[in-house]
Amino acid sequence: MDQPAPHLPAETGDATDPIVIEGLVNRFGDHVIHRDLSLRVRKGEILGVVGGSGTGKSVLMRSIIGLQVPAAGSITVLGRSITDARDDDDIDIRARWGVLFQGGALFSTLTVGENVEVPLREFYPELGDALLHEIAAYKVMLSGLPEEAVGKYPAELSGGMKKRAGLARALALDPELLFLDEPTAGLDPIGAAAFDRLTRALQETLGLTVFLITHDLDTLYEICDRVAVLADGRVIAVGTIPELLATDHPWIQQYFNGPRGRAARDSRARAGAAADMVDKSAAGGA
Repeated sequence: MDQPAPHLPAETGDATDPIVIEGLVNRFGDHVIHRDLSLRVRKGEILGVVGGSGTGKSVLMRSIIGLQVPAAGSITVLGRSITDARDDDDIDIRARWGVLFQGGALFSTLTVGENVEVPLREFYPELGDALLHEIAAYKVMLSGLPEEAVGKYPAELSGGMKKRAGLARALALDPELLFLDEPTAGLDPIGAAAFDRLTRALQETLGLTVFLITHDLDTLYEICDRVAVLADGRVIAVGTIPELLATDHPWIQQYFNGPRGRAARDSRARAGAAADMVDKSAAGGA
């Protein structure tokens, strides 16, 4: 049974919002995934997207990037209608976003550098091989991989390195939007924390807007500016974590106030206290 929507301030629109979704409906046969789903993603934010299994988080992302044709509703990305786009109109808009699919989705027969070159060759076929190699090497470095990773095949990489290689490919075209589907899934806590820091650093340095699907509570607390919660076929709430914690929706309370949610919150509080101590110590020694 549907739960009542939490009481949060209504989202206000802005002409600069890079993603605007209104009344989205997705279904597979008789099974409805989304019904009347609406969401706005603000420019320059990292938006975390959470929800239980089967709520259609990845389906939502695929709809935004044009891989899933919705049954109804509208999606506008960077001022362009995705739901109304024709194939020939779609080419240039796809060059303005990058996608890291769950697991990296690398081509196993290509090296890391060749994987990064794939979108470059698709959108800029006039570039010579030397320049393509140079750009690919730079993107690999930007993702935090060592220089020698350019010539390695996916089978030679660890899980964390595969994620970074997929990220390098997602950054190949200097996108404005970055879509990340479970980027820390399968990583150990140290590797996941490092990927979180890298994501925030890239967002700040490159001015990216990031749409991030995750179950990782540490990621939500560490780098997400807002969080959108999917349930009952729609976005039931979107806001900062303190705003979500102030709602009374059962799933939200269970998710953020359960044992893992409390552990993530306590960890974040300890990290903040330690940073404050370092700042005070530095100020006292100045």
